[in-house]
Amino acid sequence: MQLYIRDLVSSVTRPIKELKGFRKVRLEPGETTTVALEITPNALAFFDINMKYVVEPGDFEVMIGNSSRDADLHKLILQVTN
Repeated sequence: MQLYIRDLVSSVTRPIKELKGFRKVRLEPGETTTVALEITPNALAFFDINMKYVVEPGDFEVMIGNSSRDADLHKLILQVTN
């Protein structure tokens, strides 16, 4: 399972997809499981134009799936407020 985050409204240019977590899971054919990956403030932080490590308010696209291919990812929007 892979977790990617994209900052949709940032004061500086950010990557389209940043890998922020992953967990290797082995499953037998037909087997399912639940995987939990925590999104901490550090996963949303970056160095702004003044080189200050910050989490800016706004929308973040959270993407989870078994690869980085868009077709393999489930997406949702996380909104950060002050």
